Amino acid sequence: MTDSGKVSDTILQTTGLVKEFKGFVAVSDVNLSVRRGQIHALIGPNGAGKTTVFNLLTKFLPPTRGAIVFNGHDITREKPAQIARRGIIRSFQISATFPHLTVLENVRIGLQRQLGNSYHFWRSERVLDSLNGRAMELLDTVGLTELADTITVELSYGRKRALEIATTLAMAPELMLLDEPTQGMGHEDVDRVTELIKKVSANRTILMVEHNMGVVARIANTITVLQRGQVIAEGPYEVVSQNPQVLEAYMGSADTELKGAHG
Repeated sequence: MTDSGKVSDTILQTTGLVKEFKGFVAVSDVNLSVRRGQIHALIGPNGAGKTTVFNLLTKFLPPTRGAIVFNGHDITREKPAQIARRGIIRSFQISATFPHLTVLENVRIGLQRQLGNSYHFWRSERVLDSLNGRAMELLDTVGLTELADTITVELSYGRKRALEIATTLAMAPELMLLDEPTQGMGHEDVDRVTELIKKVSANRTILMVEHNMGVVARIANTITVLQRGQVIAEGPYEVVSQNPQVLEAYMGSADTELKGAHG
C-alpha cells in the first residue's frame, strides 16, 4: 500500500490531546489513531479518562491542547452539531429513546435527518410514512422487526440498547461512538448486543468504551488502554492482555478477567 493509502486508512486521529480541569489533568497527551472499518476499543480502570476522551471527540468538552482530525479535516474547534453532520455519532446523543413512542417511531425520528437539519415532529403522517421502509430495514438489522409496533417502554433493557443502535444507524454514521454498550446487561443480552455490534461494523468504523473484557476480546481489532489519562498500551487483545503495565493497572480480579476473557 502507498503512503497516501496509509493516510486515508486512518479515519480519526488525535495528536497530543490534553484536557485539564482547574489543574487536574484528566487526559494527558493522548495520540489515538482509529483505522477505517475497524472496531477500536478504549479500555482502562475507572477514572482513566475514557469518557473524557469521548467528550473531547464529540465536542461536549473543548480540549485544553492538541488536535483532532477526522477524514483529513481538523475538527478540533468545531461544534457538536458540525461533528454530527460530518458523520460522527455517539450512541448516547440519541439513546434517550422516546419511551411512549413505538419502536418504529423512534427509528423514524432518527431518519428525519434525511429530511433536513432539524426534527419535525409536526410533519404530516404521509411524509413520515415514506421513512417506514428504511426504518423497517434498520429494525431487521438489529433483530427488532417483530417489535416494530411495541411501545418502547415495554422493551427489555437489552432490546432497548438494540433500538438505540438502530436509531444511531438511522443517522448514517461513518464513525459510531458507543459508550459502554453492554453496561448493566445479563449474559444473554451481552451476547446479543456483542454480535449486533460485530454485525453493524461491516460497513463502518466503531470506537467503543467497554468494561467487559470478554466483549472486547471477541470483537475489537485494536485496543487502546488508558490509565490516569495516558495511553499505556495499544494493539490487538492478544498483545495488550499480556502487557505487564496493563495487568498492573487492572490488578486483582480485573487481572484475572483480562487473562481469562477468551475462555
